[in-house]
Amino acid sequence: MTARHTWEVAPNIGSVASVRGSVVDVCFETRLPPIHTVLNAGVRGDIIIEVLAQRDARHVRGIALTPTQGLARGMPAVDTGGPLQAPVGKALLSRMFDVFGNVIDRGSGLAGVEWRSVHNDPPPLARRSTTSEVFETGIKVIDVLVPLERGGKAGLFGGAGVGKTVLLTEMIHNMVGHREGVSIFCGIGERCREGEELYRDMKEAGVLPNMVMVFGQMNEPPGARFRVGHAALTMAEYFRDDEHRDVLLLVDNIFRFIQAGMEVSGLMGQMPSRLGYQPTMGTELSGLEERIANTDSGAITSIQAVYVPADDFTDPAAVHSFSHLSASIVLSRKRASEGLFPAIDPLQSSSKMATPGIVGVRHYQIAQEIRRTLAQYADLKDIIAMLGLEQLSPEDRKVVARARRLERFLTQPFFTTGQFTGHEGRLVSLQDALDGCERILQDEFKDYPESSLYMIGSIDEADKKAPSLDPQVPQGKPIPVGHES
Repeated sequence: MTARHTWEVAPNIGSVASVRGSVVDVCFETRLPPIHTVLNAGVRGDIIIEVLAQRDARHVRGIALTPTQGLARGMPAVDTGGPLQAPVGKALLSRMFDVFGNVIDRGSGLAGVEWRSVHNDPPPLARRSTTSEVFETGIKVIDVLVPLERGGKAGLFGGAGVGKTVLLTEMIHNMVGHREGVSIFCGIGERCREGEELYRDMKEAGVLPNMVMVFGQMNEPPGARFRVGHAALTMAEYFRDDEHRDVLLLVDNIFRFIQAGMEVSGLMGQMPSRLGYQPTMGTELSGLEERIANTDSGAITSIQAVYVPADDFTDPAAVHSFSHLSASIVLSRKRASEGLFPAIDPLQSSSKMATPGIVGVRHYQIAQEIRRTLAQYADLKDIIAMLGLEQLSPEDRKVVARARRLERFLTQPFFTTGQFTGHEGRLVSLQDALDGCERILQDEFKDYPESSLYMIGSIDEADKKAPSLDPQVPQGKPIPVGHES
C-alpha cells in the first residue's frame, strides 16, 4: 500500500503535527515537499497522504488517501519524493486495480510494469488531430442518430435498470473484438456490488482480456475517489501514446468525481462557491477531461455516466459536465418497458457530430427525417389513445406505420446478452444502418409485419424473418399503441 520512493538524496522525514479526519498537517525541519507529493505516515508507513498546501516555511497540509485510524501527533511522515503513481504496461490487461495500482481481483501480483505520475498535462495542440472523425460503435441507433466522436466525450444519462451497463458492455465487446482497441473502466464512487457484478459480466462476455478496470469505491476516503480518474487516464494515455491503440474509456460516475473534489475542498477549508461546490470545480474537471483527446498516435474516446442532481440541468455540476461533452445519450425507461432495446430516446439524445460537414449530407438528411417522423408519431400518440388509429388521416397513418417500423428496426440484439435473450448479437455497419432507415422511410416495407423488423441486424434480415406474404392479407396494419410486436 505504501507509495514508491524516488529519493535521490537522504530521505526527508517529518512528523505529524495535527490530524483532523482526513486532513493531516506535517512539520518538516529541512526541506518542504512540493504540492502533490505523496507522504507515507504512521508507524508502518501505510497511511498515504497527498500534499495539497504549504502552510508556512515548515508545515504542509495534505489529504489522506487511506483511512487515518491510528495516526497520532508526533508520528513520522516520510517524503517519497514524488507524486501519486499508476502502473502502465501490457500486464494491466484483464486486471482490476485500486487508486494506488494495487491488484484487487485476487489474482497474482504485477510483473513488468512501469510506474508513471497520475498528474499529466493534456496533449499540446500541435499533437492533436484537427479532423473530426466518427467513432463507429456497430449499434444502429447510436451511429445513425447520435454519432460519437473519435477522441470525444459522450454523456450517458439514465436511471437504474434501463440498460446503461448492458450498453457499455456491448460497446466494450465491439471495441475489443472489431477495432483491436483497449477498454478501460473507471469506477468513481462505485458500490462494491456494482464493481463485482461488472467484473463478472465482463468475464462471462469474454471481453476481459483487452480490458482494464480501476475502482475508487464509495467507502474510500474522498482523496482516493478524487484521484482514481487521474490514475485511469494515465493507463489510457499509455495505450494511446506508447501502444498506438484506440482506447475506450468508460467513467461511472463523473458527478462523483466532482462530489469527491467538493469534499476535499471543504476539508481543506476553502470557501465554497455557488450551491456549496468547490471554487476550483471548473479547473479540476477540465484538468481531467482535456486529457481525453484524439492525437496523432491514437485516440481516447470516453463515455461517461452523468448523474444530474434532482434532475436540475442548471446545477453547476451538470453545466460544467455538459460543456465538455460532444454527445448526449439519454436512456428512456418508457422505451425499455416497451421492449425497445437499446432503450435510447432518439428525440432527447443529441450529438455535435450530426452535421452535414462531418457525417455527410445523406446521413444528416436521413437522421433528420427519422427524427421528424418519430416526433410526428409522438404528437399523434394522444389522438390514437383517445380516438383510435382509424380517426387519423391516411397521411398520418403512413407516418405512424413508418415510425413504428423505424422504432423496431433501431432495436438490436447484443452479443453480451445473447445467452439471456436467445438472439445472436449483430454488429451493423453505418452504411447498412443508413440503407435500412432510408428504405423504411421510402415505404419499401409497408407490407411487412412490424415484427419482421424487430431485433434484427441489417435490413436484409427482414426478408428471412417475415412470413410468406399473402397479397390478400393486409400485413402492414400497425399494432395498437401499448402492445408489443
